[in-house]
Amino acid sequence: MQSDKLVLNFLGLTQRAGKLISGFDAVKLGLIHRKLKIIFIASDLSKNTRDKLEFLNRKQKIFVCDLFTADQLTSALGKKRKIVAIADPGFSQAIIKKLNKGV
Repeated sequence: MQSDKLVLNFLGLTQRAGKLISGFDAVKLGLIHRKLKIIFIASDLSKNTRDKLEFLNRKQKIFVCDLFTADQLTSALGKKRKIVAIADPGFSQAIIKKLNKGV
């Protein structure tokens, strides 16, 4: 549970640093241009949107994390968000390390 809070705090830090891509359309463009390293989707995201994202990600197979609800992502980011992504390699590696510590 503690690592979940660390990941959410780090997502907020990533946003403040200007390295967070948010919203379906922005994430879609990031996937098309092969710039994303990790994608966070809300666990309560609609099946239709989830299927669209999986279709776009079928060849690249970028890691998709769905551990957090929309409310948790919104609380961490200060904005209502259900889909966010990170393209920066440094931030994404740090978050993946924090996620792996929770396993």
